[in-house]
Amino acid sequence: MSEGDLLADRKRLKQGLNSWRTIAVLALFGAAAVLVQQYGGPIKGGKGAMPGSHYIAELKVENIISDDAERDELIEQIKEDNDAKALIVWFDSPGGTTVGGEELYLQLKAVSKEKPVVGVMRTLCASACYMASLGTDHVLARNSSLTGSIGVLMESVEVSRLADKLGVTPITITSGKYKDVPSMTKPITDEERAYLKETIDDAYDQFVELVAQRRGLSKEYTREVADGRIYTGRQALPLKLIDGIGGVEEARLWLEKEKKIDKDLPIELIEPEPEYPSLFTHLSQWAGIEIFNRSAIGLDGLISIWQHSPVQ
Repeated sequence: MSEGDLLADRKRLKQGLNSWRTIAVLALFGAAAVLVQQYGGPIKGGKGAMPGSHYIAELKVENIISDDAERDELIEQIKEDNDAKALIVWFDSPGGTTVGGEELYLQLKAVSKEKPVVGVMRTLCASACYMASLGTDHVLARNSSLTGSIGVLMESVEVSRLADKLGVTPITITSGKYKDVPSMTKPITDEERAYLKETIDDAYDQFVELVAQRRGLSKEYTREVADGRIYTGRQALPLKLIDGIGGVEEARLWLEKEKKIDKDLPIELIEPEPEYPSLFTHLSQWAGIEIFNRSAIGLDGLISIWQHSPVQ
């Protein structure tokens, strides 16, 4: 090999090494950027106001309501933050589990002992969402907002006839006669239905008692309006299920008039940190594979939800 060929080979090798070094440096900077974005971002809650400046906190309650430790932590932060002079809660949910609604109610009620809490119903605040709104000091809705649907339900599917057609014989071994009630593999009996109805009625009684207590209504009147039907905001107002018609601006005016809180204080939306997809999630999406879909999860326990709302 001539000296010229050797020099050409060395030049190509050097260029190749430089290219790999450049790629390695870019990869390093990319990884650093991801780490900064994921672990060095804003404090949870995203409070934009400067420390020591007063503001009105805003929290959004959307979609299906269930137990949510992250949401509860945010509410606790708002309660403990002396700079947050009030809390406005946006409600836009068809409901969820009875426990989820009860827990959110208790959380908001605890905040109301420290600072005023105003609920603002948007498109829909029904069932467990309405239960949660009872934790506020004052609740508003638009004329066309949908609310109410006060009640509890339990749903199941029974497929024994389908199993017979398919030649499938289900086998269930239980520790007691009610352990598999309701069952997907055998028809429900009158005795089993009565047992389940007792449980549903007890949860419903708790809901009615809560509405009556928080809205200052008699239990008899509450049962009349709490028959599961949905109401518009305009209908709910004379029924005393809400306190007024309006939105955030009306909430500000109420806070100023009733609680002496400046209506011009900035509103700060308090929300969880964004979730950054893992490398595994990125690879799954790139490959077109959806390993786990949260929206496919069912609701466990007793449900208080407006059935005609789409669940995605």
